[in-house]
Amino acid sequence: MNILSIILQVILGLGFLMFGFMKFGSKQMVEGFKHYGYPGWFKVFTGMVEVISGVLVIAGIWNGKLAAWGSLLIIITMIGAIFTHIKIKDNIKQMMMPIFLLILGLVVILINFGIIL
Repeated sequence: MNILSIILQVILGLGFLMFGFMKFGSKQMVEGFKHYGYPGWFKVFTGMVEVISGVLVIAGIWNGKLAAWGSLLIIITMIGAIFTHIKIKDNIKQMMMPIFLLILGLVVILINFGIIL
């Protein structure tokens, strides 16, 4: 495993742990999910998926298959986030973080499958 992959996995993993845990108690997240038109349980579900993704990506430093699974969850989650922003007619600026995280997830999964680097 190369150093770029490790750095990306640490960034993604810690970021998704933080984003996931925020969904369990952040008032801002409660309001955000209401604004998106999603029920409260979906916020908790999304938080759990993000925490699991973060753990898998970090554990993937030692086991590439775990990184690939975690990255796949991140990619799916970010596609959902992008479609949510499109659904509520947000501008591209609000979509930049999910797009960036989607790209990072794609890079990590491609590295761990030996497709790039």
